[in-house]
This record gives sequence, structure tokens and C-alpha cells, in this order.
Amino acid sequence: MGSKIGATVAALVLVIPLLIGTGVAGIVSSLSAGNGASSLVCSSGGIPTSTVPGLTAEQMGNAATIVAVGKQMGVPELGLVVAIAAALQESRLRNLHYGDRDSLGLFQQRPSMGWGSPQQITTPAYAATKFFERLTATPNWQSMSVNDAAQTVQGSGFPSAYAQHEQIARAVIAGTGSASCLPQAAPTEAATRALAYARAQIGLPYVWGGNGPEGGDSGFDCSGLTTAAYKSAGITLPRTAHTQYRATARITEAQLQAGDLVFYGNPNTKIHHVGLYIGDGHMVDAPTFGEPVGIHPIRRVTGDDFAGGGRVPVPHAAFRG
Repeated sequence: MGSKIGATVAALVLVIPLLIGTGVAGIVSSLSAGNGASSLVCSSGGIPTSTVPGLTAEQMGNAATIVAVGKQMGVPELGLVVAIAAALQESRLRNLHYGDRDSLGLFQQRPSMGWGSPQQITTPAYAATKFFERLTATPNWQSMSVNDAAQTVQGSGFPSAYAQHEQIARAVIAGTGSASCLPQAAPTEAATRALAYARAQIGLPYVWGGNGPEGGDSGFDCSGLTTAAYKSAGITLPRTAHTQYRATARITEAQLQAGDLVFYGNPNTKIHHVGLYIGDGHMVDAPTFGEPVGIHPIRRVTGDDFAGGGRVPVPHAAFRG
């Protein structure tokens, strides 16, 4: 691994603003970074559409995934800065399907060096997970500079190249995160944690019966994602969409809140799909074969078989907001 862009190009990332926010459909909020250095504009589906100066919506979306994964793993802010700085240097926060030798993805990880398969490495959530696993396994990494911590993970041929990205990495983190683009605040801490977990899985493949990387699978099916999301919040759900429907309290579409489950199918025969509501008519879900985990409207087509919502019971022992 190592730098895949020259110093001149790297400098341009820092100083050339790309005015991409104008005219984006569905923009519902603009969040300041506090010092005016960056701003984030979110679509109604909770996806970044405007940027820190110099970064595109694609780059900000990848940054949001890295930050969400890190927060879900309990990585402190310094680790988020290290990861974003590394990805800026290696790929300019783009999910590249090419690189030096067999390097791929946001961090230009190499299959031949044990980082995973090409499909895994080019899945942003997987790539970020692997980066954070190696970072946090490094002794005393929190006492290192951002540059040196990144270098211990990346092993770059340009060992001092990461320092130049620290300032913009901090601006990116100030303007994005696991909850900053959610259209609606979750009513409980458990729902907030479940949503953060689910959003951190965006980009992972749909796998029939899949329980995600923690369950030994490369991805999720629909109920595997919702089960794992609430498990991360200390709440156990039944494993299938139909049994989750039966285990949750019935609510109408108008009553949906962030963190509620949304169901599809016939309640009397079979509920065949479930997603996690994020607000403003959108959910995060594992749709079907060939479609990765992502954010989608809860009403995809006219005449769909939307069966209503379900509110997850929150035990007294679970965290509350």
C-alpha cells in the first residue's frame, strides 16, 4: 500500500471547493461543523449530498461509513481521524477497484497481504472494520501521532504522507457521523444504537440467511440485519421477519419513529421482508439478491405489500434516551 495520488493532487483536495450541493433533490437539513470549516447537507434518505470543501458526495458518503463503523466498534475520535486521513491519502476517500499491484478499496488493502477477498475489500464497511481492527490491536497507538498511527496499519512506501490530511480529516468528522444525517432523532438509546449499527453495514452484500461478519457471513439478509442491529443495543429479536412482526407492537405508517421496524407481506400468511425505519419515509435494509445493504424508501412502488410498522419493546435494562 501507499499513496496513490501525488502531492500536488493531494493539495488540491484541501483547497478546491466543489460546489455540488446546489439543486440536489430532497435536501432536508444543513449541519455546520461549528467553526465554519465544513458543512454537511443530507438527502431525505439520510445520505450526505454536500461536502467539506474539496470532497464530493461520494467521498463524504464513504467517510460517513468509516465514521459509523468506528463508532459502532467503540473507536475513540483519534482513531476516526487516523482512518479518514489514511483513506484520504490512499484513495481520496473513493472506493477504487484498482491500485498499485493488487491494492483495492478505500484503504488500498491487498488480498495477497491477508486483508480479505477483492469483494470484501471493496465493501466500505468491511474495509473500515479491518482498518480499525488492526489499528486498535497496535500497542500504544493512542499515544502516536495521526501520521504514525496510520503508517503502522498501512505500511506505506511514503511513511510521512498521512500528516498532511489530519486537518481535513478532523473537518470531515466534524461534519459527518453515524447520526448526523438521520432525518429523525431516535426516541431511545437502544434505537439510536441499532440505527448506528445498521448504517455501519451499508454496502455489505445481501446473503440469504446471512448474519453479517460477526456471525461469520460476508453480509446479511433482511431479518439478519435487524436482529444484529438490535443485538448491538442489548435487545434480542426473533430471527425471521415473520416472527419479528409477531414480537413487535403494531403501529401505523403515520406513527413510525426512527428505530421502528417496517414489514412487508401478508400478516396472516407470511411476512417476507423487514427494514429499520430511519425517518422521512426511508429505511435501511438488506433488500434482496444482488442489492447490498442500503437506504431505500419504505414505499418503493405503488401497490407494494407494505404491512405496517412494529415497535421494538425496550426492556428496562436497555439504555434509554
